[in-house]
Amino acid sequence: MEVYINLDIHEIVYDVQNKTYLTGKSRRDGSNHEQVANMQANDDDENANQILRSISMAFSNLKTKLGEYLNLTESTVTNELIDSDTKLTLSLKMPSNYNRSTVETLAAAAHQYIVSMAVTDWFTITHKSDAPEYATLANASLAIISEAVNKRCRPVRNVAVEP
Repeated sequence: MEVYINLDIHEIVYDVQNKTYLTGKSRRDGSNHEQVANMQANDDDENANQILRSISMAFSNLKTKLGEYLNLTESTVTNELIDSDTKLTLSLKMPSNYNRSTVETLAAAAHQYIVSMAVTDWFTITHKSDAPEYATLANASLAIISEAVNKRCRPVRNVAVEP
């Protein structure tokens, strides 16, 4: 069976910006205004480009983690910066007894993994002490992804009913 997961890059970018904003806001102590401002990702070119690079890398890592199930037809890639209209789609070829009830969990965890990795990258540059927390969240998302792709349905016996 095929499972398609479409991740909206605009939602991922917003989530990265929101998490960096809230984390920066929580680090405010009244005297570190510049540091807090630098922690908060925005749409300025240098910020947006870094976030898009991080999202691209996280998505590539996610595809590696899901490699056993990935249904890819393309074999040519570039290192060009993705743009904010790029479609992030995972096409997964799952076994016939895959438990479809985990697809929503799989999509949510994939989103969270990409966001957490992008925030980890961002804080590695702007506020190193916050980066490990988001790396831990990314690893937790990978554990959820692993559990979700490995859920199977119980077999059902087809019993013929005679008239």
